Parts: sequence; C-alpha cells; structure tokens
Amino acid sequence: MNLVRLNRQMLGKLAVVTVAMFGFGYALVPMYKAICEFTGINVLALGEQAIPGVKSQVPANTQVDLSRTITVEFDANSRGPWEFKPATRSLQVHPGELTTVMYEFQNVQNRRMSAQAIPSYAPQQAQAHFNKVECFCFNQYTLEPGEKKVWPVAFVIDSKLSKDVNTITLSYTFFEVGSGTPPAPVASVKLPAVAGLGS
Repeated sequence: MNLVRLNRQMLGKLAVVTVAMFGFGYALVPMYKAICEFTGINVLALGEQAIPGVKSQVPANTQVDLSRTITVEFDANSRGPWEFKPATRSLQVHPGELTTVMYEFQNVQNRRMSAQAIPSYAPQQAQAHFNKVECFCFNQYTLEPGEKKVWPVAFVIDSKLSKDVNTITLSYTFFEVGSGTPPAPVASVKLPAVAGLGS
C-alpha cells in the first residue's frame, strides 16, 4: 500500500516537472528576444524589426560605383566548325556590380570533341580589373555530336579601373584540344650541286 502511494507521488512529481519543462521551453523565445533587445547582442534581429511608419531599408552594396557605367561587349570566335555565341552582345554595368552573361555552344560535327575557350580583353589594361567569379573558360569540355551547352560567365569589374575606360570587349576563342590536327607542311629544299664536290 505504501509502495503504491510512493509511486503515485513520484508520477505526480514527474508530471509537474514535464509540464514545467514544456512551459520553460515556450517561455525561452520571448525571454531570448527580451534579453537580446536589452543587451543589444542580436543586432541583426533588431535591424530586421519593423518600426511603425518607417520603411525598412536594406543597406546598399557600397562596393558598387553607381556614378559610372561601363559598356561590356561580348564576342565569340571558334577555331573549327562549331556554333559559339554570347546570348547577349553588350551590357551596361556599374563597377563593383556582379553580372552574369550566358554563352551558347553547339558541336555541329558528327564526332565527339573536347574544347576549351581562351579569353582576351580590349583594351588590354582592362584585364587586370575584369574579375571572373565563374567562367566556362576555367575548364575543358567534351561534347557529343550535335550536343548543345549554355555556360555562364559571372564577373565583377573593379572600381579601380581607369576612369577613361568606358567600353570593354570580352572576347573568347573556342578551340579543340587533343585533336589530331595535322602539323604544318615542311618545305623540302633541294640543294644545288656544287662543282668539285664528289660525283
């Protein structure tokens, strides 16, 4: 009898502890917010709070130079019977602004091929300030006959680019790698016979 009463008391205590734990868990969220607001620890959450009558402003990217606009022209050349072109021919960008353009490529040959692109820049001084974050020119690709691919080029133009540069041309030359291209012909030279030297 005594044992049954002890078990009921223990069960009652465990039920009270369980309810208290659930209550404490729910109370943690408002307690956490109150402590963060009081101490200023969670600055991001405070900045995201809506203030009545005030529009929330997302801080602008201070690295983008909105006072300048640069025209970037895109060019594509291929060494071989392939189709290779940019999806757009030119864009207006601000220095410091992340921009992405797509290039389209198709292997129109009836055989598998591996190829890679090499970039070039005009004017030449723009190369040091043209930072590619992602580019298909970083890798070689193998395409099956007739296969089409669309590849991105993501870039940022450094705001330190000379102020007198208003237009940059990014040009890619796509060429086949590992192909059995025949070597250049070697000219055969016939030496004239010299009198008095062996017959």
